[in-house]
Amino acid sequence: MKKFLIKVNGNQYEVEVEEVKDGSVAAEPAVSAPAPSVAPKAAPKAATAPKKNNAVSAGSEKVTAPMPGTILGVKVNSGDAVKKGEVLLILEAMKMENEIVAPNDGTIASINVSKGTAVNAGDVLLSMN
Repeated sequence: MKKFLIKVNGNQYEVEVEEVKDGSVAAEPAVSAPAPSVAPKAAPKAATAPKKNNAVSAGSEKVTAPMPGTILGVKVNSGDAVKKGEVLLILEAMKMENEIVAPNDGTIASINVSKGTAVNAGDVLLSMN
């Protein structure tokens, strides 16, 4: 059994680690209490975001988020005909407003986000036919 001091987020803990040989443990592992220090604070709970619908019908082209951010505005509706380069959505990332444009001519098949939705890079924002 080896003892180690581990520091996590500024809090120090004493742990004991037992070496396992041939997939068997000789005795029950001992659990050690944290080293005397300030108790860790609970991580703040993230607001539960609504589930994103990433389903896209067959033959549709996905328009994905190029970076994490928040949707500031949706400029089109489902069923709208759009031209290549037309602004579809406004995505705020790092305090900058980024225009998400149509990659080609087509019709909006589905919109998977709404104003205020937080998105990650690669999330499907909408699909086009």
